[in-house]
Parts: sequence; C-alpha cells; structure tokens
Amino acid sequence: MKKDEDVFKEFRDSFSKMEGHFHVLEQRVPVDRQMEYFKYAENMRKNESPDPLNDEESEGVYQLLMREDIPEEEKKHLLTTLASAKSVRAYRLLEEYVQHPDTAIADWAYMALMESRISLESELSDEKQIYISTGLGGKEEKLRFYVLILSKEKKTFEEYQRQVIEREFAYLLPKQDCDIERLTIEDQYVELLFLVPIRADIKRVLDSLITECNQYGDFLSKGFTITNVKELTKEEITDMIMQDGDN
Repeated sequence: MKKDEDVFKEFRDSFSKMEGHFHVLEQRVPVDRQMEYFKYAENMRKNESPDPLNDEESEGVYQLLMREDIPEEEKKHLLTTLASAKSVRAYRLLEEYVQHPDTAIADWAYMALMESRISLESELSDEKQIYISTGLGGKEEKLRFYVLILSKEKKTFEEYQRQVIEREFAYLLPKQDCDIERLTIEDQYVELLFLVPIRADIKRVLDSLITECNQYGDFLSKGFTITNVKELTKEEITDMIMQDGDN
C-alpha cells in the first residue's frame, strides 16, 4: 500500500512543481502513436528546410490535404508541415481539418493541431508551455482517468447499494471539481470515467468516495484500479474479479 501511495504522491508532486501553461491533449490517442508522431516531427525538422510556411503556402498544403488521391503517408507529412508553420493561419487550417479528418490519420491530425497550438503560443507568450498527454486524453486542465472498483467479497450489489453509489459519486466528485463522464454499475463492480484537475490528489478523492459509500454497509473494496492509458475490457475486468482475493 505504501508503494501505491508513493506513486500517487509522485504523480501529484510532478505537476504541483510545474509553472507554466498546461496543454492537455483532449482526444484519445494511443501513447505509442503519440511517440511516433513526435519522432517523425523531430526527424522532419532536422532534415528539411527550417523556413516556416507563409499563409499562401499553408493554404496550398491544406488543399493537398483535402484531395482524396493523396496517399496516407503524404498526408501525414503535410499535417506535420502545417504544425511547424508557427502561424495563426496554419493553426486555423489544422483546426478546420480535424473537424472532419480522414479516419486513418485522425490521430496524426490531433497531434499536429496540438503541436501547432503549443508552437504558436510559445511565439506569442513568454509563459512556459507544458504539454501533457495520456492515452485517455483530457479537457482543458483536467486529465481523464478510468477507475474500476470491485464489490467487497465479490458480492452482487443490492439495489440500495447501487443508489448509494449513484448518489455519493454524483454529489462528492463535482465538489472536488471532477467531471463524471460515465458511471457504470454492474453486478460486482463499478466503472468510472472522469476528468480530474491536474493537481488534484486523486487517491484522496477516491479513498474518501469509497469511505462515504461504505458508511451504508461496507460493500465496496477499499482498493481500486486506476489508469489514464485505456479503459479495461470486459474480459480484463472478469480476469481481475477472478484473481481478486478477499479485497
């Protein structure tokens, strides 16, 4: 338990010591895809002309992006080129493109838009720009987390317990400036998908939530699984329930 507490403390402290403007990637882009984009963009900057695009050139790049006969790899290059332009026009064009991107390169377009926003704000502001991304994304200065809480001793929730969970989650989380996006109550577990302020003490929030619910019958496990990488599948949840001990 001490190890878990240290992980949460390190996570919180890493943000509390940062000063600057946080940029949170809102879309869900797999971490390996994000790393692929950054590596690609870095190599492109090293090997190609450092001169940024002017507005007319940016418009030309955008017109190519909209053509259906342009290969996927070429479109990735065009998106990365726009992202490095450091101009308001290039940013607006990327912003327009991500409204209806090609499905195959949608993740790439989201990453390009984020890079363009950070580059542009770095040019216009003296404030340090800090990029934060996870597999589940976020919104403004909040990160999205997935939480799984099992029932105690693998017992099926009674109807009143379901009502307690719904009531306490809906009441307590907004008080901590957390936004519930999905709350699912199954027979033996609860799934929560929510947005949490970057500097929030996530463990304290969840511990207090479970404690409040357990005042009405001690029916939730005090432990929980939390991740900002991906949501668990039904099969993964079933495996966790089967492997769970006496909670």
